[in-house]
Amino acid sequence: MRTKNVTLLPKVQKAVSTLGENLKLARLRRRYSMEQVAERANISRPTLQSIEEGHPQVSIGAIVKVLFVLGLEKDILEVALDDKLGRRLQDANLMVKERAPKNKTKV
Repeated sequence: MRTKNVTLLPKVQKAVSTLGENLKLARLRRRYSMEQVAERANISRPTLQSIEEGHPQVSIGAIVKVLFVLGLEKDILEVALDDKLGRRLQDANLMVKERAPKNKTKV
């Protein structure tokens, strides 16, 4: 089966690469081999290697499995937890932009 060639913006590719590097460092700090983590995460060793190298074709499910094996599952819950931009956009839509009705005075 032929895989798609995924092209990412440089900023996004940097984030994926940093995630992979961080997972690799977490694995090494725990003194786990690639084989151990791959087996416990129920993924192949080449998939784990792709995650650690920052390849964008790897599924989010495989990454989450690795986080669970490394005991970092709470980190995934922090993603988009404090969405400041989203809250500002939501608040902007809540603002009333219409003028209040004029008071009619009786003469």
